[in-house]
Amino acid sequence: QPKYIAICIEEIKQELRQENIAVKANAVAKLSYLQMQGYDISWAAFNVIEVMSSAKFTHKRIGYMAASQSFHEGTDVLMLTTNMIRKDLSSQNQYDAGLALTGMACFMTHDLARDLANDIMTLMSSTRPYIRKKAVLIMYKVFLKYPESLRPAFPRLKEKLEDPDPGVQSAAMNVICELARRNPKNY
Repeated sequence: QPKYIAICIEEIKQELRQENIAVKANAVAKLSYLQMQGYDISWAAFNVIEVMSSAKFTHKRIGYMAASQSFHEGTDVLMLTTNMIRKDLSSQNQYDAGLALTGMACFMTHDLARDLANDIMTLMSSTRPYIRKKAVLIMYKVFLKYPESLRPAFPRLKEKLEDPDPGVQSAAMNVICELARRNPKNY
C-alpha cells in the first residue's frame, strides 16, 4: 500500500502543476481523502488556497474542505487567505459567505480573527438568517482567538437574542452560554 500511495501522490503533484482549475480541484479532493487516511498534505497548502479562490462554487467548496481538514494555527500560508476570505464574506452569494464562515471555524487564527472581526460583525446584521446564524456562531471562535473583539461585539450579540429567526436566537444563546462557561464572573 505505501508504494501505491506514493504513486498516487506523484500523480496528484502532476495534476496540481496543471493550469486547469478543475483538475487542481480534483487533485485537492484526492488530497483530502489522503488526509483522512492519516497522510500529511501540508506541502500542498498553497494549492489548497488556489482552489479556495476559485470563482466556481464546487471548486471553492473542495478548497475550503481541504483547508478545514489540514490548516491549523501554524500553517504559514494562512496569512495569504485574509483578503480572499474577506471577498467571500462580502459575496452576494450567501453560500460563498457561508462557506467562508464555516471554514474559518476550523482554521481561525489570532491574525484572521483580528483582521476579519469587523467583517463578521457586519454579517451579524445580514438580511439572511443563514448568514446571521453562521456569523454569530463564528464570533465565538473570534472571541477565543482575539478577546479584544468581545467588548465591541457583545452589544450586537445581545441583540441577536431577540432576532426574528429562532436559529439565530439559538446561536446567540449558545455563544453567550459558552462565554459564560469559560469565564462566569463576567456574566
